[in-house]
Amino acid sequence: MMALGPLLALLALLGAPLFAVIAASAMLGFLREDIDLQAIAIEFYGIAEMPILLAIPLFTFAGYLLSESGAPRRLVRLTSALLGWMPAGLAIVSLAACALFTAFTGASGVTIIALGALLFPALQQAGYPEKFNLGLVTSAGSLGLLFAPSLPLILYGIVAEISVEDLFLAGVLPGVLMLLMLSAYSVWKNRAVRVPLGDFSWREAAAAAREAAWEIPLPIVVLGGIYSGYFAISEAAAVTAIYVLLVDLMILREIPLRKLPAIMRESMVLVGGILIILGMSLASTNYMIDAGVPQKLLTYVSALVTSELTFLLLLLAFLLVLGAILDIFSAIVLVVPLILPVALQYGVDPVHLGIVFLATMQLGYITPPVGLNLFIASYRFERPVVELYLSTLPFFFFLLLSVGIIAFWPALSLWLVN
Repeated sequence: MMALGPLLALLALLGAPLFAVIAASAMLGFLREDIDLQAIAIEFYGIAEMPILLAIPLFTFAGYLLSESGAPRRLVRLTSALLGWMPAGLAIVSLAACALFTAFTGASGVTIIALGALLFPALQQAGYPEKFNLGLVTSAGSLGLLFAPSLPLILYGIVAEISVEDLFLAGVLPGVLMLLMLSAYSVWKNRAVRVPLGDFSWREAAAAAREAAWEIPLPIVVLGGIYSGYFAISEAAAVTAIYVLLVDLMILREIPLRKLPAIMRESMVLVGGILIILGMSLASTNYMIDAGVPQKLLTYVSALVTSELTFLLLLLAFLLVLGAILDIFSAIVLVVPLILPVALQYGVDPVHLGIVFLATMQLGYITPPVGLNLFIASYRFERPVVELYLSTLPFFFFLLLSVGIIAFWPALSLWLVN
């Protein structure tokens, strides 16, 4: 039985499904402790009793509907009308549009596919360097992960058992910081590409706002409903899904009814993967808690770390490596139950830890070898992965600087919460 551990690690490296490796490791652990394997089924069934879990499939379905409609084009037009007159305005438009779209779709790759066809040619025609354009669109695909109602924020709240509403608030300022950092770099990098201030058109702004009239209320209704106490998060997700469905199928009629089953299937494949990993990880986490793994980890870390500052430095280094080899959903359910008790021991606020965790893991989307955005952008723009990696390096360093500020300035995350 001792040889099964290395065998599972080898299978994971060879590409075995993550949920199967997690389930096998949990089963192995329970067998060692002579615990009935029904414990795994009980843990898996337990996720059905989490009311907030309903928000994940509903927000995901709404996001996929938006990506298949004309919403990406309208969003780009609106942000362009409002911000496009600025120096490097189109680059800032691209960053803002990607962040807003990712917040609702919850999947960075969907943003690249949906908005890449609009933004990349527009940036090329406006005279921006091709390498910059590739790096910007690829990197911006993950910017919205700190903005509500992002799926990683919801999943982190479920796993860490902390308020998702607090996480929504805590992610606002760090997310804006990342946007501002990349916007400042874009303005400096493209300081020769300028559009006169007088080119701003109130008529175009009004026309773009009228065209996007059905999309503009979405964040207002969702966030306003949650923070006013009128909606629970799961209820806000249901309202969002119904609203988007009615608008795209019956009012704007941009999605034919025959296409709806395919969109539902595609979105639920993502949800199914998340739920299977979550269910198996809860069983695995339960075993690790029974085996005292968090306590052993705390004892080991305490021997190396003497302060909160040192802990955060080691945590950032660990998460950067983790993000390069593991997707964000798997990392949340596998790692958060282990690091949360250790972080609490060093006085790190659990909400602040969540924002640091997600902001750092966000970099994993553009970090080899797994970097999902690199492979999706390579397929979408027909460019080698190495070329895309080199294109994203400047954006990676500015995002890394943002992560450092977020980690060592807790007030940035906690000010709105407190």
